[in-house]
Amino acid sequence: MKKINNDGLLLCQIQATTFENSIDKMESSSEIFIRRFMKSEIAKKLDNESVLESNIQANDILQLVDEEYGTTNYGSVKYAHEEMYWIGYLYRYFAITYDITSGQAYKIVKPKELRSLYLPYHTMDPAQSIERILEAKGMMLDEETELERQYEIFKRIRNK
Repeated sequence: MKKINNDGLLLCQIQATTFENSIDKMESSSEIFIRRFMKSEIAKKLDNESVLESNIQANDILQLVDEEYGTTNYGSVKYAHEEMYWIGYLYRYFAITYDITSGQAYKIVKPKELRSLYLPYHTMDPAQSIERILEAKGMMLDEETELERQYEIFKRIRNK
């Protein structure tokens, strides 16, 4: 697992705000928006961090997603603003720290699952939330990370 830097945190905030703004600005359901976004060209620019070379804002990103896929009013279930912010933040944090694409993160954990985990996980550190999600799926993506995690648990227990 990779450490996140200031640029990564900025990308997380941009994506989180984009997801949150989608509630009011997009006609489709939250799940349709998330699927489109995570497979979009702009998501690829967030993946490779090239979006940081521009002055793009969250609402600009929404417009780019609409331009790529066309507007739609498919679906009716809209998530809460806080849920969407957290889901957007978590997806980007996951992609950055595990060095995977948005599409790969989307394949590993779907929006409906993240929404169901919002209440128990939203107050945790994003790294810990992702770790627990992967652990529940039996998918520790990195053996070294798993060993470090176990060692940290051992140290905490020993120091009590």
